[in-house]
Amino acid sequence: MDAGKGNIAKTLQESGYAARLCSFSALDSYLGLPSLPFTFLETGAGITELARFVEDLRFPGTDIADGASDTGDRRWYFRCRDEGESEPNPSYNMLSLVQDLKDRRFIDSFGIYPQIRSLRKALQKKESFASEWWEDLHPRADYFQALMDGALILARYEVIDYPPRFFIEAFDQRMAGSLSPVPETQQALLLGLMSSPRPDRGLEFLKASGFLEKFWPEIARLDEADHAKEFHPEGNAWNHTLETFGYRKHNAAGEYDLRLSLALLLHDIGKPLAPGSGGRRYDGHAEIGARAAARFLERLGFSPGLANDVFYLVKNHMLPAALSRLPLLRTQEIMSSPLFPSLMELYRCDESSSFKGLEDYYENSAAYKAWLRNKKNPFRSADGKKLAQR
Repeated sequence: MDAGKGNIAKTLQESGYAARLCSFSALDSYLGLPSLPFTFLETGAGITELARFVEDLRFPGTDIADGASDTGDRRWYFRCRDEGESEPNPSYNMLSLVQDLKDRRFIDSFGIYPQIRSLRKALQKKESFASEWWEDLHPRADYFQALMDGALILARYEVIDYPPRFFIEAFDQRMAGSLSPVPETQQALLLGLMSSPRPDRGLEFLKASGFLEKFWPEIARLDEADHAKEFHPEGNAWNHTLETFGYRKHNAAGEYDLRLSLALLLHDIGKPLAPGSGGRRYDGHAEIGARAAARFLERLGFSPGLANDVFYLVKNHMLPAALSRLPLLRTQEIMSSPLFPSLMELYRCDESSSFKGLEDYYENSAAYKAWLRNKKNPFRSADGKKLAQR
């Protein structure tokens, strides 16, 4: 049976190999949270055996997994471990939990059950969780993996207290002598952050540790773009960008739209690159930012289709604010895109984070809805004018 056409874990089990959720996948399962866009699967099968079951098996680099596979809208990261092999060394003890998918039983080898049970209660009650989780950093943990896992812990488990500055700055001091994470590892980190409730916490951690400046300078430079206080009392482009994530809406399953989240992260990265023009600051930043966003996503290995979608959203993110005033000649083609509803969501989050109210958003939303109605009405033109009837 080709694992790409069914459940990979089930295929492995039917072939006599163990299949266990591990790392964030096991912890999310225990906490009852929506899963990441990828699954960490620990298995007793080796790479040779995996290649028999997974037709598209690839090797992303051992700093993330022994093997990987993309099946439908889900990515699998395989960690191969013999049955008699010693327990793995997770970056933090809370990521040591494993769930056997055969009987759904959780395996706690590090004695962390009391800690994660308390975390689950805190998440349910939305109460602050005072835990010195960072002290459980494994002494043999990979440096960059620990840094990225720390960022994802803060983004996903929003009630966990932020670690002290000395802990974060220790990463910056060790960065020079460590091997850089491969692009797919960085991509997985960004996917994890964007699918989490609080990307801002993880991004702040990455910025303070020096990771952004070294690997994602396009995002780090947002801190250099000042804003006029009367329009953006929340602060500069960095503060404003982080604020936008708080206005996203998740679906019924608790999942966040990836394209929208990436567009929110990148919508203003053109500002530090844009020249001033007369009295206009950051002139043309949307177009400049769209090109920079596409290059950034391509560098991390995202698909051209996703990069193009984010390009559209970033390039046009200023247009909805003028929708009710611009002629249809300027807006009709852009509104016809299937991505336009996402563009309106980007506009809503952008406006909300500036604390200036949503009156303009509602006015421009009404203009878009009127265009949709007229487009379906055979007796009116796209701009609402009555058509002559024979």
